[in-house]
Amino acid sequence: MTARQAGRVVAIHGSHFLVETTAGVFDCVTRGKKGGIACNDQVEIKPTGATGAVIEQTLPRTNLLYRSDRFRVKLLAANVDRIFIVTAAVPSPNPDLLNRCLIAAEAAGIPACIVVNKTDLPETAALLARLLPYEALGYPLLALAAKQDVTAMLPWLAGKTSILIGASGVGKSTLINRLIPEAEIATREISEALDTGKHTTTHTRLYHLPNGGNLIDSPGMQEFGLQHLDSAGLQAAFPEFRPLIGQCRFYNCRHFKEPGCAILAAVATGQIMAERWRSYVALLHELDAPKY
Repeated sequence: MTARQAGRVVAIHGSHFLVETTAGVFDCVTRGKKGGIACNDQVEIKPTGATGAVIEQTLPRTNLLYRSDRFRVKLLAANVDRIFIVTAAVPSPNPDLLNRCLIAAEAAGIPACIVVNKTDLPETAALLARLLPYEALGYPLLALAAKQDVTAMLPWLAGKTSILIGASGVGKSTLINRLIPEAEIATREISEALDTGKHTTTHTRLYHLPNGGNLIDSPGMQEFGLQHLDSAGLQAAFPEFRPLIGQCRFYNCRHFKEPGCAILAAVATGQIMAERWRSYVALLHELDAPKY
């Protein structure tokens, strides 16, 4: 009888999971329709051949980063030490997407850092100035030009498991290739193992960093649904809201248009960024929308 082996999920494509163990790398499937497996999940597998196996069990996680809309949940990564949200002045940045990524990080209890790529472009100075208030909220800003120098990220990555998320076109792939020279080779090997062919950019995958630690690359995204949060969870995911919760006139204030709202007063005085509050309101409306 084949013994179970412990391993780590290093790539996912469709219903196939590439699992790395001390005995090698296996192309795995799950039993029946069981899903819910994320990149960097720790699992137990049972080999069915030299390179194939079945995932028998997913081990307990320290955290899980995911997004959700009314129709489905998309797992991004598990057991993550830090999230790097990559943005750039070109293409035009989406403040709401950035805020949604930060909210997801807060909800998952994972520290987040904002990477401002393409500092070689003249438009980046204005973006950096606009993002400075985020540092005051506890989100470090790392400014770099991935095509030239990525050393600013190295101390943050050492010995940790991190994930890159962000919109398409912000330079995540360039960043990965600069940090991990073997990434293109690793991508090709994963593609061959999972038989993904031209779809290699559509799955989440983990790379080992040369100086220790791991970096997870995720597909570029244009939206980030947070349907898994409720109203209380949404409010708690805004660190600038927390000191003011409980100071509104009404105990059940939703911080939308109620009189005597401490959050709205802080928005009016600039204590809370208007763009952050607008993201909150948009998400509040999404949570209120009927779920069919």
